[in-house]
Amino acid sequence: MLQVYTGDGKGKTTAAFGLALRAFGRNKKVAIIQFAKPERSGEFMACQKIGIEIYNYGYPGFIIRNPREEDFSEAEKAWKKAKELMNSDFEIIILDELNIALYYNLIDLSEVLKTLMEKKEKMEIVITGRYAKREILEIADLVTEMKMVKHYFDRGIPARQGIEY
Repeated sequence: MLQVYTGDGKGKTTAAFGLALRAFGRNKKVAIIQFAKPERSGEFMACQKIGIEIYNYGYPGFIIRNPREEDFSEAEKAWKKAKELMNSDFEIIILDELNIALYYNLIDLSEVLKTLMEKKEKMEIVITGRYAKREILEIADLVTEMKMVKHYFDRGIPARQGIEY
């Protein structure tokens, strides 16, 4: 199946990593590729400690309006790794923030769609990130939209280590 977690609310990556943990606990072979996430997050370090294969790619700083050359380069590296893993024996692959890479046109949507259509029967693929493309939503078997109702960021509370990263 192809699962998509999108929307403006908190919890997309958290949901995907929860699925990864559940599957790993059931002896499934899991891999995670993080797009646009250069820093070592708490989830990255936890996966390394317990043995879930995880790779992260991204240039420091948020992508705001105009992606930098480094953003394109890092996204291409992430997509190359994703394709490599989709041609392996992994049972679950999480493409964390792939939607963001597609939104900013860091990688080619038609190539992603073609690859997903060829590989999704073979394994469970989970895509996260805001701004999911309509074409991704159309081929997905499951789509969950996280909707922000209220968030403490609006009160000026910054991202907290161990909670947001």
